[in-house]
Amino acid sequence: MKSIRYIMYFVLMSMTMSLLAQENAQVVAQGENKIDEKVERNTIRNGNGLFNDKKYTEAEIEYRKALEANPSSEIATYNLGAALYKQQKWNDSRNEYRKIVQASSDSLRAAHAWHNLGNISFQEKNYAQSIEEYKNALRRNPKDDETRYNLRLAQLLLKKQQQEQQNQDKNDDKDQQDKNKDQQKDQKQDQQEQNNNQNNQDKNKDQQEQNKPQQQQPQQSQMSKENAQQILDAIQQDERDTQEQVQKALMQQQKRKKTDKEW
Repeated sequence: MKSIRYIMYFVLMSMTMSLLAQENAQVVAQGENKIDEKVERNTIRNGNGLFNDKKYTEAEIEYRKALEANPSSEIATYNLGAALYKQQKWNDSRNEYRKIVQASSDSLRAAHAWHNLGNISFQEKNYAQSIEEYKNALRRNPKDDETRYNLRLAQLLLKKQQQEQQNQDKNDDKDQQDKNKDQQKDQKQDQQEQNNNQNNQDKNKDQQEQNKPQQQQPQQSQMSKENAQQILDAIQQDERDTQEQVQKALMQQQKRKKTDKEW
């Protein structure tokens, strides 16, 4: 981007004297304290020399001295904004240029101030705001090709910035979708593991249930033997009783035979 436009021809003595005369007339009309024209003029001149030598901090000091001599000096305010801009003090520089666009009756000076406000926003990559500021500059000075060039460049960079933001949003959405898929996959795996654990628990429980009767079977077998023995003893007792009855019956029969034979 082309460098910021500094309107150095404002420091020409003829125009400076005319502006100072106008400012002094305004101050006197408002009943304010008389300004020190000589200090204002000399400090502005010193500040311009330092600015041209790229001694921006020293130039800032001189411009501030000029404003102390005349707080309403638009030249000192404008040039102070330029010195602050060169030091990349964006907010301080913006404040000085805003004073110009709000108070100046000079359309050309206001146009230059709007142009430089656009440059500050451009440096901050606030392209949308710089576009509006360049448009304000062109409304006051439609023939400024440099402002028009900067406006077009800001429009192109804003479009690129918006496209990059859209791509970033898409990537963020894709990352979120991938993250959700991973979470779902993890949840599915966790559920599968839980199911497997449950199946293993059920299997172990079934095995325990199967083992439990097997451990009780010897006791149940022992009880069956005892019952069988009891039944066997009862049968044997019955057999003995039966044999005794048979034996008694035989003896009685023999007795009857002997008696018959004898009889």
